[in-house]
Amino acid sequence: MKFDHVLLGLLALHPRSGWDLRHWLASEGRFVRSNVHQSQIYRLLNRMNEKGWVEFEVDPRDGRPDAKVYRLTEAGRAELLAEARSPYRPTSRFQDPDFMTRFFFAGMLAPDVLPGLIDTELAYRRHQVATSRGRDRGIAFPEGTPEADAYRIRLIRELSHQYGTSAVDAWIDWLERTRRLLQDAQNAQGADGTPPAPR
Repeated sequence: MKFDHVLLGLLALHPRSGWDLRHWLASEGRFVRSNVHQSQIYRLLNRMNEKGWVEFEVDPRDGRPDAKVYRLTEAGRAELLAEARSPYRPTSRFQDPDFMTRFFFAGMLAPDVLPGLIDTELAYRRHQVATSRGRDRGIAFPEGTPEADAYRIRLIRELSHQYGTSAVDAWIDWLERTRRLLQDAQNAQGADGTPPAPR
């Protein structure tokens, strides 16, 4: 998701000032975007206001500069939902933040897209494992390279492979459990309205 859509998603939850947005991104939202500058947020808010996606009211503050508090417009909501429903294309790096950003905002605003989002990610990661888990990881070392200690490099490569294997397996396990839990929650709706506890 583009950063514009992240900000729209936050404003869809409730109105916020530019400072509020920066504060959330620096604390709870670090998985979404890191090293965001306040000036970048204000530039995007101004651009989104020009597009009609957000509007603001000035909130007077005693002893401090007044704050602009932004809220989503209907045009902004339509833009955000269009982005949430746009096709998801996994990247080769399974820890790319695009999935979790979509999961977070689509889950709150367009929960019907979650099963397809998770299924797409699961299929891609399972295919990655099936096609690369058993590959030949040997390294050919050119002669005359004294820095390339063959044993050390093979050990480092193997340790890196072990980490990657366990990490992607844990990710697939989380996706599978999340998919089941969401399905259980959907099935439980209509009984007492309370989703089941995680398994």
